[in-house]
Amino acid sequence: MDGRDLVRSVKAVGSAGATQRLRTVRAAWRRRRADAAALPSRGAERARVPGAVQGAEPGPGGGTVRFSRSELRILVAVNGAVFWGWDGAGPEPSYALAGRCPDPDPRAVLEPDKDGGWRVVAERVTVAVSRHGAVEVRTPGGVTLRRDLPPRWWEPVGGGPARWMQRSEVSADARFFGLGGRSSGPRLGDGTYRLWNTDPGRPFTPGDDPLHLTMPVQLVVADAATHLVFHDTSWDGTVALREGEEGAGSGHDRAGRCELRVDGGPLRCWVMVGTPARVLLAWASLTGAPALPPAWALGHQHVRRGFGDEQELRRAVAGYREHGLPLDAVHLDGAHFDGHQGFTVDPGRFPKLPAFAKELRREGIRLVSVVDPAVNVAPGNAVYDSGEALGAFVRDACGELVHGVARPGEAVYPDFTHARVRKWWGGLYAERLAEGFAGFWHDMNEPTSFTAFGESTLPRSARHSLDERGGDHREAHNVYALCMARAAYEGLRELAPQERPFVVSRSGWAGMQRFGGAWSGGVATGWAGLRTSLSLVMGLGLCGVPYSGPDVGGRDGTGSPELYLRWFQLGSYLPLFRTQAGPRAGRREPWEFGADTLEHARVALAERRRLLPYFMTLAHLARRTGAPYVRPLWWSAPEDRVLRDCGDAFLLGDCLLVAPVLDPGADRRAVQLPRGLWYDTATEQAYEGPGQVLVDAPVARIPVLARAGAVIPVRGEDGCLELEVWAPALGRTGGGLVVQDGGDGWDEPEIERYTARWEGRRVVVEREGEDGVREPSHPVRVRGLAGRGAQT
Repeated sequence: MDGRDLVRSVKAVGSAGATQRLRTVRAAWRRRRADAAALPSRGAERARVPGAVQGAEPGPGGGTVRFSRSELRILVAVNGAVFWGWDGAGPEPSYALAGRCPDPDPRAVLEPDKDGGWRVVAERVTVAVSRHGAVEVRTPGGVTLRRDLPPRWWEPVGGGPARWMQRSEVSADARFFGLGGRSSGPRLGDGTYRLWNTDPGRPFTPGDDPLHLTMPVQLVVADAATHLVFHDTSWDGTVALREGEEGAGSGHDRAGRCELRVDGGPLRCWVMVGTPARVLLAWASLTGAPALPPAWALGHQHVRRGFGDEQELRRAVAGYREHGLPLDAVHLDGAHFDGHQGFTVDPGRFPKLPAFAKELRREGIRLVSVVDPAVNVAPGNAVYDSGEALGAFVRDACGELVHGVARPGEAVYPDFTHARVRKWWGGLYAERLAEGFAGFWHDMNEPTSFTAFGESTLPRSARHSLDERGGDHREAHNVYALCMARAAYEGLRELAPQERPFVVSRSGWAGMQRFGGAWSGGVATGWAGLRTSLSLVMGLGLCGVPYSGPDVGGRDGTGSPELYLRWFQLGSYLPLFRTQAGPRAGRREPWEFGADTLEHARVALAERRRLLPYFMTLAHLARRTGAPYVRPLWWSAPEDRVLRDCGDAFLLGDCLLVAPVLDPGADRRAVQLPRGLWYDTATEQAYEGPGQVLVDAPVARIPVLARAGAVIPVRGEDGCLELEVWAPALGRTGGGLVVQDGGDGWDEPEIERYTARWEGRRVVVEREGEDGVREPSHPVRVRGLAGRGAQT
């Protein structure tokens, strides 16, 4: 903890009560005192650079280049990803990787290059190393995508972890995306971004940084190619970005620049090159396939913070039933615990919760429980007693338990970086399952507390297992929530092996997608917060986390009916569609905003329900390919510079373009279209892209356009699957994919492939298979035929 953290901690309690303020100051000083005693001052430092090249040793998939003061290990994996690590660092151990490092590509060979350097030539990329340690990533055609300058280390003379800096250059036309969930985006402008998962302590808006979920993952999009770079270190750091500028006339281009500074850990990275789809596929093969959500998790979910008792919960569910609004899940926050102790439901206020959960499940509604990592230090708390007997909780450098102040009161924190602790924690979910809960959302897991906003509730000197490697919280902080999600996911797989675990987490790190999804945390209520919620979802999707979403309406205050409705309409097209009400948010069910808002919300919910087969198809495709549900407009055309700069609309899969209304009072909006023919799904009017068009956006709906030729699986009026086909452009063909899902379980359903084409004046839809083409097995409805005199 440094002085900045202490100041933020004290500022965060201005509105708290006297007891809370006192606890905050005590906790902050306690952390500072522990760090001062256990973490020595860095003192004098010795700067180091790689030096001159001395030689090289070829090896499988690459080899090692030796310099006078370091060595560089290079590996090209069979999935096309390229790894390099300085000071001999290898790809393992890593919390990001799904299992072991991929096998090396035997075709990749380390060979001499010009001017005394070395290079590795692979199928999709060439890596060239200069004689002084600069590393260039080039396309097969020789175009430089990225140039890492020789790194620099600062090593404490008295010993300790070295901090390091890596400066990089990209092409002048390149644009930066990613770095986890960022409030300003999805395109990341010039500025410095911190890599330290942080609870800002207040509802956040564009410009607030860092937030709950940071990742050292950049997606860089340029004319020549797209590349993803992942610096595999979990230590605190910063990324300073500056976009390049192309020279006018005879002027010179100014390259884009990235400067990464990290307080410790190995300097190692992975690079993947290709189209956005190919890059995300390689990333998923490296860090793990995204977890497949149960079908109900793609419906409408609602959280009411502060449910007083079971009767209040029943009234909230009855409100949706009475107003004819579909509801698939209800989330309960910490108010349903027995004194916030462990995993126990308060039997006095929720005496018949298991029976009520069964009743809800018969209606198609699931219960979801919040889970915090903090464990109450209280006599008789079975979770604390069992954890202490196991030695599960984080301790300081002297071996004493580290205490914090969180939702349960005085609390300790499990060390999720230990396999034995993850196993114990995962088993605790049995009690929640017995109470009837079907899913879990992780909160306060940066970890933070009500007395540590802006920093970790654990001192940086706190000791962690790090899977028996040993280390402190400086290295463990950013992966703490990732390991907690892993504990929950693996525990649920064992406790309910026939069901897909539903775990969403406020915090996390690279690779978290294999254990579940993410929710945004406390986005501020307001039009700026509405924009932020879209930025977070798109940014996380480009970092390999396809299932995420905000709390519709924001965290603080009620907002206007117009704001709530526009947020609701956007949320209905996002993977995690969760509305929120509660003490700070007010009573924010749709009927609280008047009859008009209620009716428009009902229309949005009906459309979400109609599109559930499409969302389920996107979920399966995300699991198999790593492609996010929500994609930037440039996804299929990254060379389109206009689309690269457009962040106020998105593609939902390949078939739909969603243009949310993000400003008050708007009844029309401009939409930038990718190349091709697009239909307004409400009016069936056709628009030709690329280019910008002005479309109607009445309060009743937001603009949604379908790609010509798209085949979209939808739910028909009878509840059965239908194919909605949008007529291809004349002389062109179209198609789409359909994955029928049983709703839960682990069967791998077949991917159905459909084509749409013109045959005379008719649109013909056919299903492709190994045995040739045949008639579709589902009813077909062709749209977009108005004025063409066409037939189906």
